Amino acid sequence: MTTTAPRPFGRTLCAMITPFTATGALDPDAARTHAARLVAEGCDGIVLSGTTGESPTTTGAEKAALLRAVRAEVGDGVPLLSGVGGPDTATTLRLAREAEDAGADGLLVVSPYYSRPQQSAVEAYFLRVAESTGLPLMLYDIPGRTGVRIEPDTLLRLADHPRVVAVKDCSYDLLGATKVLARTSLAYYSGSEELNLPLYAVGGAGYVSTVANVAPRQVRAPLDAFDAGRTDEAARLNGLTARLVELMMANGLPGTVTAKALLDAGPVREPLQPAGREAADGLRKAYEELLAA
Repeated sequence: MTTTAPRPFGRTLCAMITPFTATGALDPDAARTHAARLVAEGCDGIVLSGTTGESPTTTGAEKAALLRAVRAEVGDGVPLLSGVGGPDTATTLRLAREAEDAGADGLLVVSPYYSRPQQSAVEAYFLRVAESTGLPLMLYDIPGRTGVRIEPDTLLRLADHPRVVAVKDCSYDLLGATKVLARTSLAYYSGSEELNLPLYAVGGAGYVSTVANVAPRQVRAPLDAFDAGRTDEAARLNGLTARLVELMMANGLPGTVTAKALLDAGPVREPLQPAGREAADGLRKAYEELLAA
């Protein structure tokens, strides 16, 4: 039952945290160690400097240094995407060129946020990025953070560009995703852990997961079972992750905060604040129960 969906960046991608030192500086050594663990435990691609990677509070130089450090650790066989995007097109174009120069295999391009442009402007924005580098693009549809959708009809038009190859879908619109999947060759990656298996089952390419920072094998297991034709087992394994997913992603704290509460990865950058003791204890309990299941 292996899916025939295109997978330009792999199937099981981690939206990697950005480790910082105790003083808040980028920690390239910790980034290399964490990336190596992710690959060893089943992630076949890594997205750097996305939402989980605290991209709004890292500089362009830090993003490039992080990418180079992880590339040096994992080599050329693991696809590395770098998150780019912001409220203005000029900054996004600069970040895209810097990511290409630093050795990215692709770009995760978030829609322009805060200004809430109309769909024609969203389309023009992505086309500008696609024309600015030679790298393939994964479009990042996360309206809960940006304030603007990439509407399915906009995606249908953008799919005609040869460098627009994938979508990270955090829209919670399975019908819209199904519509685009049926009419394009775009690779759809779930960006919402609770929809990893459902989206995969209707033709998605895989996922870009925050929870994979702490439980990469367990997040991957349902897709492996589905590909082997064991759909009941896939559903059971997916259910085992539900409590940890709920606490990490749907309990009022950003995934960056909850992931770092479970990892020795340094602080989060303000305005984010670390998880409190009660939340951290709950996360640890759910994490340990998942590992023991």
